[in-house]
Amino acid sequence: MSAKMMNTTLCYLERDGKYLMLHRTKKEGDLNKDKWIGVGGKLESGESPEDCLYREVFEETGYTLKDHRFRGIVTFVYGDITEYMYLYTSEHFEGEEKICDEGELVWIDRAAVYDLPIWEGDKIFLKYLEEDRPFFSLKLLYDDDGKLKEYTIH
Repeated sequence: MSAKMMNTTLCYLERDGKYLMLHRTKKEGDLNKDKWIGVGGKLESGESPEDCLYREVFEETGYTLKDHRFRGIVTFVYGDITEYMYLYTSEHFEGEEKICDEGELVWIDRAAVYDLPIWEGDKIFLKYLEEDRPFFSLKLLYDDDGKLKEYTIH
């Protein structure tokens, strides 16, 4: 089995002290199965991270971003997968929320997100987002059971 590298976007839409979270329940073979995450996805050929961000947010939520903040880069290492996630937040979007074909979209109080089944490393960068830290690079290294072994922040 060869190593797999990919580039993705991850966005946390914010409204009234809540994040729009996606409970990933519908895709077969989903690495995020049964976890709660922000919205986003894989960059397609020819796309910039921002192109992907706007496309994925619209495809998964029905919302059109009016602006965004680029908050950091998260390097997610799990088995033979290395994923470079471009991390964003947005408070300015419009449109009508739609049913997502990857899971259930739910507005969750930011403090309650930590009690959901999320990746352990997500708790680290969500804390940085809440603290409004400057741009950061975070590397998360997971073992084969999905447990966070170590992390490095720059």
